[in-house]
Amino acid sequence: MSNTTPTQEPAPFETSLSGLEWQPDTEAGAGAPPDGPPPTSDALPKAPGPAEPPATTPEGQPPAPHDAPEAEGGEPMGLMDHLSELRSRLVRCCIAVGIGFGICWAVVDPIFDVLIHPLLAVLPAGTHAQYTTLPEAFFTRMYIAFVAGVFLASPAIFYQIWAFVAPGLYDEEKRHILPIAFLSAVFFIAGGAFCYFIVFPFAFSFFVSYSTPDIVITPKVSDYLSFVLKLLIAFGLIFEMPIFTLFLARMGILTAAMMRRGRRYAIVGIFILAAILTPPDVVSQLLMACPMLLLYEGSIWVAAAFGRKRKAPTEEAPEKAEEGTAQENPEHDAGTTPGASPEEKP
Repeated sequence: MSNTTPTQEPAPFETSLSGLEWQPDTEAGAGAPPDGPPPTSDALPKAPGPAEPPATTPEGQPPAPHDAPEAEGGEPMGLMDHLSELRSRLVRCCIAVGIGFGICWAVVDPIFDVLIHPLLAVLPAGTHAQYTTLPEAFFTRMYIAFVAGVFLASPAIFYQIWAFVAPGLYDEEKRHILPIAFLSAVFFIAGGAFCYFIVFPFAFSFFVSYSTPDIVITPKVSDYLSFVLKLLIAFGLIFEMPIFTLFLARMGILTAAMMRRGRRYAIVGIFILAAILTPPDVVSQLLMACPMLLLYEGSIWVAAAFGRKRKAPTEEAPEKAEEGTAQENPEHDAGTTPGASPEEKP
């Protein structure tokens, strides 16, 4: 019977932690002291603790993520943000038109007299305009007040339009929204004034010249004013051509060279548009087409003067040469000189 005692096997728990005990350097010789102090308990890996709950606001709701889009903070706007912005702009335009309508309704009779004057000035002696239904006079004045209110509210309307497209502009271009909105209103009113003082006398004289002593013209007031107000709005819109050209040129969408190349197609399109917006006669078509042709030529000048400038080839060549040099010598970009030893590099 031997006196040897059986070896005691370590417990499973001790075996699992044996790999975490400190061991001396294996490369050191036998009997050599260890190279460093034993690791402390802080160096041992710690078991992950329970996940902390997300922080909440005083109202008890979790905070919004940092990457959520904010329409007013310069972040990209989503589809619903754009729709909400469009709705608010349209509501403001309607409010401006409503205020303009209320102001113009208070002075609708003088406006009516001004609009009817070009017709009465060319009517033959003994003839007059007429109403054919009972409510025609009332609704005609409401229509006049509404269109006059649109012209009166045009600065606010154009400001809302340009403010809606402002998020797509550069910061430098956003500063010009107010001047552009003011110029848009000025051109819109100028188009209506051009129609009233130049187009109406020639057009009405031409139409009335076909009446005879036996066939007297007696125009209906509502038809006349509907025709007049549509022409005023149409001329006001076509006079916006330089403003929209300025906007598209600054965005880089339209250039003077593109407008010069498409001049022949633009002339055909101008005459087609004039034929659609005016009565079916040559005089009215020419009276609208000629100003549009002049505005188109002026828009070419605007695009050439205020359009986005492209870099000349002589300016692009040095930049490309510098880029090629940087690609060939990547060490130069890292802040080291070619041929330097690794110890000299930062």
